Amino acid sequence: MADYDLSGKRVFVAGHRGMVGSAIQRRLAPEGCEVLTATRDQMDLTDQTQVRDWFAANRPDAAFLAAAHVGGIMANDTYPADFLYLNLMIEANVIHAAHQVGVEKLMFLGSSCIYPRLAPQPIPEDALLTGPLEPTNEWYAVAKIAGIKLCEAYRKQHGADFISAMPTNLYGTGDNYHPTNSHVLPALIRRFDAAVTEGAADVTIWGTGSPLREFMHADDCADALVFLMQHYSGAQHVNIGSGQEVSILDLARMVATATGFAGDVLTDPSKPDGTPRKLMDSGRLTAMGWCPSIPLAEGIARTVKEYRAL
Repeated sequence: MADYDLSGKRVFVAGHRGMVGSAIQRRLAPEGCEVLTATRDQMDLTDQTQVRDWFAANRPDAAFLAAAHVGGIMANDTYPADFLYLNLMIEANVIHAAHQVGVEKLMFLGSSCIYPRLAPQPIPEDALLTGPLEPTNEWYAVAKIAGIKLCEAYRKQHGADFISAMPTNLYGTGDNYHPTNSHVLPALIRRFDAAVTEGAADVTIWGTGSPLREFMHADDCADALVFLMQHYSGAQHVNIGSGQEVSILDLARMVATATGFAGDVLTDPSKPDGTPRKLMDSGRLTAMGWCPSIPLAEGIARTVKEYRAL
């Protein structure tokens, strides 16, 4: 299939106020397209009638489905029904409405938690559905897997050019810094910044600090998503990762450096670690000619500065 030219297109970004959605908006600015957005007051994505009516009235040519109900380990574990139901509704309503009005191309965003807890490392795309999920976020993962399969189903049954991408752990501009419902990197930034303000002697992080994770700045992710929208039309989802992994303890030390925290970084092995290692195999994406451009230390420093400006 020929490359997809975004110039002159009406492009809907679902979840435009979130970290990834806002990054996609920034990345689309030079592409010469009209970006369509809708606030929750204008369209509740969990309401099928509202979504159908909005798509019928606005008729976008393309769509990025970056909207999701998200949170960290504690939130996933505490609100399993919310994570499964709300995410199923969002993706089913948007994907179906996009098909109904003839959207030319749709990009669905998954999450690296779709893969089995003990998947081979780095994780290739074909590891999907080959083993049990990580229990602490399986509800969110099951919903995201359903979204991937829904895109595949509309492609198979209707020939829809609906594609999926699986970003690694993301951080950056517009992240969620909620005290209990945030992901690991923004949570660390919040805690180390507070420790600097309070003059704390040490900061204790959850778990042993040994799990290995991969992080990517949201602006790099948005660049990869637009690249795939323009150059990829396949049934299989595509991993988006930085290819660099870091232990949670080393990550905490990087945040300590970025915030100017000079105290001790301690671990609490009584708290859960989550998946022991999670690195994406992004070989398919890099083979297409794309690579990230924001090193982790540089991205963290920029994010700390933005957090302090909030």
